[in-house]
Amino acid sequence: MAVATQPRRAAVVAVVGGALLAASPVAASAAPAAAPAPEVAAKSAVLLDGNGETLFGKSEDSDAFTASTAKIMTATVVLDQPDLDLDRQITVDQAYRDYVTDNGASTADLQTGDKLTVEQLLHAALLPSGADAAYALVDTFGEGATRAERVQDFVGDMNAEAKELGLDNSTFETFDGIGDDTSSARDLATLALHSMKNQTFANVVKTQTYEAEAPAANGNTRYYTWYNTNQLLGSYDGAIGVKTGTTTQAGPCLVFAAERDGKTVTGAVMNSAERYEDAAKLLDYGFGADDASTMKLRKLPSGAERD
Repeated sequence: MAVATQPRRAAVVAVVGGALLAASPVAASAAPAAAPAPEVAAKSAVLLDGNGETLFGKSEDSDAFTASTAKIMTATVVLDQPDLDLDRQITVDQAYRDYVTDNGASTADLQTGDKLTVEQLLHAALLPSGADAAYALVDTFGEGATRAERVQDFVGDMNAEAKELGLDNSTFETFDGIGDDTSSARDLATLALHSMKNQTFANVVKTQTYEAEAPAANGNTRYYTWYNTNQLLGSYDGAIGVKTGTTTQAGPCLVFAAERDGKTVTGAVMNSAERYEDAAKLLDYGFGADDASTMKLRKLPSGAERD
C-alpha cells in the first residue's frame, strides 16, 4: 500500500507547488500584459498575420469603396496569365491617355506610340497609380474584338479571381477603382497577402522610385521616372508595400505590409484622413513596437502623382 499512496502524495506536492509558483511575484511578472488595441481614424481597418489570422479589426468586413487599391487585383490577374512574358512590349494607344483625361484619373504620363514592357507597365500602374498603364495591360490581356469587350472580359476575370480567393465582399466594376468598385478592409488585406506571394508583384510594390527606358514612336528613347505614392515605404521600418487609393467617395485608403525579424503582417485602412499614421499604429501593434509616434513620412517630389 505504501507503493500505491506514494504517487498520490507526489501529485499533491506538485499541485501545491504549482499553486505556490503561480502565486509568486516572479511567476506573475513573467507573463506581460497584452498591448492595448490601437485607436485608428479609419472607418474600417484590419491587420492580418502571415497566415491570414486577424490581429486587429474595426468594421473589417464592412463594404468600402476601393479607389485605386483595385489595381492590386488588376496586377494580380495580369501576373496570373499563363506563360506570361514580362518583357513583352505593349504600344501605348492614345485611348489610354484619353481615358485619364476624361476621368480625371491618376497617370503615369505614358506617351502615345511608346513601347513599354509588361514589367514596366506594372510599375507604372502600381507606383504612380497610372490608370493609363493599367488600361494598357487590360486592353492587352482581356479578350474580345473591341476594346470595350476586352475591358469587360478582364474585369470579369478580376471578379472571378475574387470569388476564387473567397473575397465575398468584393465586386469590381472597373480595372482601376474609379467606379463603384467595393470591397472590405479584410478582403483587400487578404488579396494583398495572396498577391505578395508573387515575387514580381512583391518587388514592384516595395520599389520607391523606378526609372524606365522605352522606344518612342519617333525612333528615339523615352525616359520615365515613377515615384511610389505609398509614403509608408521609406518611413516605417520594414514596410514592403502595398498600394494607395483615393477618391471622393472612398476617401484616403491604404493597403500595407511590413516585415521584421521574419514576421510579416498585412493590413488595410479604408477612408482614413490619417491612413499612414493608422497603418503605423497597426504595424506597431503587430510587431510589439513603438515607432508610429516618431515616424516621419517620406516626401514625394514636386509634380509626383499623389493617390
